[in-house]
Amino acid sequence: MELELSLYRYAIPFTEPITVKQQRLVMRDGLVLALTSATEAVTAFGEIAPLFGLHSETLEQAEAQLVTLFATPHTTLARIMEAQFYPSVRTGLEMAIHNFTAARSGALPRFGTTPHNAEQVPVNALLFGASNEVVERAERLFTAGYRTFKLKVNAANSANAIASIQALHSRFGNAIALRLDANQSFTLNDAIAFGKALPDGSIAYIEEPLQNAERIGDFYAATAIPAALDETLWQNPALLDIIPTKALAALVLKPNRLGGITVAEKFARYAAERGLLAVVSSAFESGISLGFYAWLAASCNAEPAACGLDTSRYLAFDVLTTPFPTNTPLLDAAQCYRNSLQVNLATLKPCAMPQSFRILMEN
Repeated sequence: MELELSLYRYAIPFTEPITVKQQRLVMRDGLVLALTSATEAVTAFGEIAPLFGLHSETLEQAEAQLVTLFATPHTTLARIMEAQFYPSVRTGLEMAIHNFTAARSGALPRFGTTPHNAEQVPVNALLFGASNEVVERAERLFTAGYRTFKLKVNAANSANAIASIQALHSRFGNAIALRLDANQSFTLNDAIAFGKALPDGSIAYIEEPLQNAERIGDFYAATAIPAALDETLWQNPALLDIIPTKALAALVLKPNRLGGITVAEKFARYAAERGLLAVVSSAFESGISLGFYAWLAASCNAEPAACGLDTSRYLAFDVLTTPFPTNTPLLDAAQCYRNSLQVNLATLKPCAMPQSFRILMEN
């Protein structure tokens, strides 16, 4: 079967500036790859969206890599997928292929080994601000149905973070699960001091607490607070064999930074086999990816962990005909996936391509 490839670009303002690795961002830019079979009247999409400050590749580099690969004469999709890609590019390609197969068959994709998919996926909500603002926001979200929250912390704001955590624990107790994300900001000694200042049982885990992740076992031994791995999974995945499993509570899976859907599935299986949470998360992507990730989370675990898919609220609009839901503590995974297949092309700008690209896909 012959497929035509098209490439589009989007530029979506953030509803307020966000900071990623000390980089202040006001716009989310990305690419959308379309695979079209004229004979079967099927079009499927995949998103390629490296985030400045998180990814090593730029959007321009991702686009150039795609154009170079597709320009190979008489190539096949299977041969293309054997090449080395930037993580965001492989994610978009795999997503488009899964979506194309699903659109042709009318069946939802299958991931993982869970015999029954979850119908709903819980979402964790992000908290920020001074301690009084954190509690006020948590109260609003709790009333809306959220039960899992995430608070960014670092060595520079540890006093404010401790005050916020104490206030949240006093207000909600065990009625919520509070996750912290330190983005590898603490030294071991500072992390231990921070952990010991927290009320017992006040947090579910702290994501990437240390500048040197190899010492997470030491942090756990001193505080009894488990960690979650995010950046370590792509920076140094071999540390999974070094960090004691008992010192971990979760793996945070960002497919477009890990290197694709297949890699994310592998880590999800690793987590399930060891009793760890697999927290599927986005990097401020559009509803194309968010709907796909919701179904991925539902497919990999019959009782999925609260996922980091609450990011669409920070984008001024979505590229889907039916936008990905915001302010929703429980996602209808199948419906989110189906909606992610319907892209509003009016929100996209076609990329100027040097030629028309066609490839062969095995039936």
